[in-house]
Amino acid sequence: MKVTVRNAVRGLGLGLFFAGLSLNALAQPSATVSPAPATVAPTPAASVKAAPSGNSTITELQQLMQSQGVSELRTTYNGNYGSSLLFKPDNRTYYVALFQQKNFWRVVKTTSDSQAEQIYKSFVGQTEKLAAIDIRRIQLEAEKQYTEQQIASQETRLSALQNDLVVQQQQEQNVNVQQEQARQQTQVLSSKQQAARSELRALQNRIRTLESQQTIMDNSGFSSDKASNK
Repeated sequence: MKVTVRNAVRGLGLGLFFAGLSLNALAQPSATVSPAPATVAPTPAASVKAAPSGNSTITELQQLMQSQGVSELRTTYNGNYGSSLLFKPDNRTYYVALFQQKNFWRVVKTTSDSQAEQIYKSFVGQTEKLAAIDIRRIQLEAEKQYTEQQIASQETRLSALQNDLVVQQQQEQNVNVQQEQARQQTQVLSSKQQAARSELRALQNRIRTLESQQTIMDNSGFSSDKASNK
């Protein structure tokens, strides 16, 4: 495997990236490594016991990172889990690290580039499986928050509709009362109007009667005058 050592990683980038990686895991011997079962959840970083201060692959890698003696070749993140492939160029040694929230979980040391690639791919596969639960949890939390927002929005809408309905019902009651009052007033006015018309007709009839009598009397007087003149 052709390896290109990225000199930039020896600078501030590598120091900042791996400064958070702690010695919170058990040392793993070099050579072939069996992938950790994906079904076993790692111990949370807050409760991981510090690695022994004696000789260990993790301690060795930690010291090399502090002295910038290794270069980062590859790093893959999946959720809170990640895997890194590092290279020590002076003795052509590879370090493959598996970590959770920047806390070392497993570190493998090998001089075989093919073995390093194989282990790195295996670790990356483990991070995908391990992160699946966290990713699903994040998605469910987002869906839950979205659903809660929708519930709050619908509750607000429901409250507005209920208030509108109350106002509408009150207004309908007011309109019904006003309509009933208007009907009653209309009936009263209609009765009064009929009475007034009856009174008017009676007055008109009396006037016509009096006018007829007046005409008769006038005609009768005119006839008397003609007779006396003869």
